[in-house]
Amino acid sequence: MHFSDDAQERLETIWDTLQENGDNPVLPPQAGTAEELGELIRLGLVKAGKNGLALTPTGREEAALAVRRHRLAERLLADVLATEESIVDERACGLEHALLDGIDESICTLLGHPQFCPHGKPIPPGKCCQEMRASVGRLVAPLCELRPGDSGHIAYIQMNNPQRLQKLMAMGVLPGVSLRVLRDSPSYVFEAGYSQFAVDEEIAADIFVRMGNGGNKH
Repeated sequence: MHFSDDAQERLETIWDTLQENGDNPVLPPQAGTAEELGELIRLGLVKAGKNGLALTPTGREEAALAVRRHRLAERLLADVLATEESIVDERACGLEHALLDGIDESICTLLGHPQFCPHGKPIPPGKCCQEMRASVGRLVAPLCELRPGDSGHIAYIQMNNPQRLQKLMAMGVLPGVSLRVLRDSPSYVFEAGYSQFAVDEEIAADIFVRMGNGGNKH
């Protein structure tokens, strides 16, 4: 579905407010007035009810897609284009509007189906995430899918365990550090910077590597 840039921005705001309000479909006042949401109402994404304005089922789907496009754009800018962190969100606002008609799925596959944006917010999954299609060669892949000899740079680490994450980072396993896989069984042994590390599959699944520097993805 195609709509204006303003409508997409409003869908993103609505999605965030719904998450903050326990996913209640009734829109809070900050989502906008009926006049401001006119385009979304005409498209059948928002409707008026006895309790106020609310998202329709189609509106909920489109809001999730709008947020997905924005957060994938942030990941693309941060992980592939190495955009300065302070302007990632601003640049993503311009780029997200181009990620339509399946382009978002191609970008998602390219990035290895990331679950979180650079700010730690969840990325709503798409069909490609559910099917884990590999029709597009990936630039970014989890360490657990690499093989001995593969190499690249750490793109990001998405684990939800803060203590484990801090421990890895304190040891020098950081985004941007070069990485080369030495062994994938019984544990994943890799070289990062000037040190070697051994991690289990759970941790290896949370370390995402930007492929390159002679590495090959089998």
